[in-house]
This record gives sequence, C-alpha cells and structure tokens, in this order.
Amino acid sequence: MKKQIYVAWVAVLFLFGISASVRAQDEVTMRYMASYGGISAHELAEALGYFQGTGVAIKNAGYASGGPESLFALASNSIDIGSAATPAVINSIANGNDFVAAYPTNGINETTKSIFYVKEDSPIKSIKDLVGKSVAVNTLGAHLDYTLREALHQANLPENAAKPVAVPGPQLEQTLRSGQVDVAAFGYWQTTFEGAARSHGGLRPIFNDADVLGPIAGGFTVLRADFVKKHPDAARIFVVESARALDYARDNPEKVREIMAKILKDRGENPEVAQYFTGYGVRKGGLAEPHDVQFWLDILERDGVIQKGQLKASNILLKTEGV
Repeated sequence: MKKQIYVAWVAVLFLFGISASVRAQDEVTMRYMASYGGISAHELAEALGYFQGTGVAIKNAGYASGGPESLFALASNSIDIGSAATPAVINSIANGNDFVAAYPTNGINETTKSIFYVKEDSPIKSIKDLVGKSVAVNTLGAHLDYTLREALHQANLPENAAKPVAVPGPQLEQTLRSGQVDVAAFGYWQTTFEGAARSHGGLRPIFNDADVLGPIAGGFTVLRADFVKKHPDAARIFVVESARALDYARDNPEKVREIMAKILKDRGENPEVAQYFTGYGVRKGGLAEPHDVQFWLDILERDGVIQKGQLKASNILLKTEGV
C-alpha cells in the first residue's frame, strides 16, 4: 500500500514538474528601460501584482535618457518595451521601424503637464522672449524639444529661434539655477523633479505644454510589431494590465506615491521626490484615441517632416481587441 502511495506521489510530482516547466517556457519576459525620477504604468502594474499568474513578466534592462534612446534599443531588439513622445514615435515609424503604439505613458491636462521655468529674476516673461535663449530639455528630438518648436511656431517665430540643450532630468534644476541655461523644461513624466525644484523657490513658470498642445496623450509605450505577432496574448495582457494600473493611479494617488518611493529607493534614487508625483494624466480606461496621434501627424506633415498621408493614426495605434 505504501509503495502504491509512493508511486502515486511520484507520478503527481512528475506531472506537476512538467506542468510547471511548460508554464515557465510559456512565460514571456518583456524587457524595458526605466526613467529617472518616476515609474511607468507597467512598473506600477508589476508592483501591484497585476502580471502575477498571467504568463507575462517584465524586466528592467537599465535606464533611458529619453525617448530616442529607448526607441533605438527597441529597434535593436535590446528591449521589448519602448517609450517615447508621440512625434518621436511617429518619426521612428516613418523612418522604417515597424512599431505600434501600445498605450499612452502619460497624458497632458490641468494637473499633469510639462512646465518651462526660468529663474525669478529672469527678463524672460513669455514665449516671444525665447529668441536666442538656451532651453534645457531632457533629450533632443523628443517631447520637450517638439513642444518648444510648436510653442515658437504658435508665437509666429521660427521653430529654431531658441536653442534646446540636452540635460538629464536629475540635473535640470541645478543647470538652471547655476545660469548654464536660460530656461529649464521639466517633462510631464518628471513631475517629481519639477515639484522638488518648485519647493526650493526662486523659479517662475513661463508656459507649459497644456497651453500649447491642449489635453492630449504626451507619449506612448511602444512595442515591435513582430513581437506582437509572435506573442499576441502577452501583448494584450501587457496593455490591459498596464491600463488597469493607470486607472488605479487615478483613484489612489497617495498609494502610488508610496509604491514609487519604494521603487526609487530600491533603484538607488532619491525616494523623497515621489511625494511630488501628480498622476499620469491619462483619460479613464488608460487607452489612446486617434486624436492623440493625428494631432502630431498634422504638425509633422505641415512642417514637411513626413509626407502628407504617409501614415495614419489607425495604423500606428495597437488594436488590443485584435491581438
């Protein structure tokens, strides 16, 4: 009898081992690059346990200084999850990269926005005063760079009238206060750095991207089309659970600040900046609308960056129901 029980247990453990092995083989690990001073919706989803038991896991592969670096890593297959401003995503696709915009990383609204600051005693009072001035942005060819150009355009100034300078997010405040640049732009994804800088006093905002662009998705988490084709279920789960995390953040901002502080501390960053997190700014449901992409398509066509009709919003946005 004991022998039969032993044999039965061996069989169960054997089958369990095969099942666990199959699950392990079926699990899809998606690599991403983090951003200094904040966490993405998929990082929040992981911290909340949303990916647990889904067959999807995410893995930090280092830091990206900005969208262009992230998209380059995505194109070279160094990561599976990219992130960039909408115009940078469009340009990358127009230049031949087979990407799809999965979900908005952040939205721009009255609470979550990119703010362009000067020192309190600066003679710069408005966008028209930016001619010939240096403007610190996190990276060239990304959201803050494009927002600056569009702000100048709307003020009837040449889009190259100001001089954008690439400065990493953690160094923006000191670069402005030391006089190395005339203006410092804190991105909507850097509300933590912006809040800390504002709390120290002596700075004055001159404009923000909500004034220039209106309420819109600021950027997108991006996937390669071949990855989506190879792992359709993983792609769908990834988007659905990340969007779920965006909704959680809207309803539980204080909890998210606590989670963010812990993650930043674990990464060796300053956890104190998490208190200035204002939210992701995306609409309820966490998904995109065609306008989020069409707005920038129209601008890039107007400026001759892409050909008229070259791209359509419907072909850029990932259709989760069809994945």
